[in-house]
Amino acid sequence: MQKKFLFFAAVLGAVSVGLGAFGAHGLTDLIDEHSMRIYEKGITYQFYHVFALIACSLLYGNKPSKMIRWAYWMFFVGIICFSGSLYVLATTSLTNLSTAIIGPITPIGGLLFITGWILLAIYALRNFFGKRNMIGI
Repeated sequence: MQKKFLFFAAVLGAVSVGLGAFGAHGLTDLIDEHSMRIYEKGITYQFYHVFALIACSLLYGNKPSKMIRWAYWMFFVGIICFSGSLYVLATTSLTNLSTAIIGPITPIGGLLFITGWILLAIYALRNFFGKRNMIGI
């Protein structure tokens, strides 16, 4: 499982770089400044959460845990929902897709990110602070 986790994290990292380059060199003349900022936000959050995926991969390899597995999937699906929806929203002037369905997906992705971070925090408290920790989890 750890190998698959790390593989998908690496693929999403490569996709981040590719989409960033595409945005910088291929989209700047095609979409307006506001849309470009939305697109860049998608890239930024995708890249941040690739590092969270890598951390989860390494933690899972060290000590497999359902909590880490769930955190990983929250980050993974969060990238797809949050960043993916931002990419679609940023390029609607090119694709003519309706934002009515895509718009509400962005905050779902954000909630998945938050859930992943909370799961990672609970895992850290349980595994790195011993049985006695500052908040009793």
